[in-house]
Amino acid sequence: MINITIPTPDVTILKQDAPELSHIYGFTDFHLITREKGGIFMFYNNKDELLFVGKARKLRPRIKKHFEDTVSPIKNNRNEVTKIEVCVVEDPVEREIYETYIVNTYRAKYNVDKVLFN
Repeated sequence: MINITIPTPDVTILKQDAPELSHIYGFTDFHLITREKGGIFMFYNNKDELLFVGKARKLRPRIKKHFEDTVSPIKNNRNEVTKIEVCVVEDPVEREIYETYIVNTYRAKYNVDKVLFN
């Protein structure tokens, strides 16, 4: 049996109810997420249920893209996201393993790729 330990998040940002600063869907702290490093990210709702898991070579631009483009798997459910956790993982193979493991272990609601459960 393979034993995988999910990394502790390096950054967690929370949605603000009435943000005073410029924001994207209530999130104002994207600057806390590294722009140059790769890793995995997880979107949660207000019940702390996992909505989506993704990986990226450059975290901040990829995460912001989920809130801006028209092809994101969460495009119709962006308002549900209230928390974003980010783990810096530089190795691309490790990112792939973590993403697949988390999607299937925690049954991320909006992930459609890499799903091995029914």
